[in-house]
Amino acid sequence: QVQLVESGGGLVQPGGSLRLSCATSGIAFHRYTMVWHRQAPGREREWVAIISRGNTTDYKGSVKGRFTISRDNSKNTVYLQMNSLKPEDTAVYYCNARSADEYWGQGTQVTVSS
Repeated sequence: QVQLVESGGGLVQPGGSLRLSCATSGIAFHRYTMVWHRQAPGREREWVAIISRGNTTDYKGSVKGRFTISRDNSKNTVYLQMNSLKPEDTAVYYCNARSADEYWGQGTQVTVSS
């Protein structure tokens, strides 16, 4: 059974930091490109950060320089370090594993508010 379980979300003040984790099981994690997406209320889901099997990364323009995606293949886990958070970063954040097949986590809520 494939599982992707996000954690680390919560309420943070503007300018604060959070570290999201996505622990996977049931897949050959090292073979998957991992992507973080987010969906704010009333908006479409959008990709935020991506890390390839070879650790090449890319970011949505609005988070470049503030967010860092990383992976630990020994722990089958992908991370998203989010710094200098802004209210517009408020969303449910999802991790996504992509290869010949594709899997999604259930999401974790991030709320940036004073």
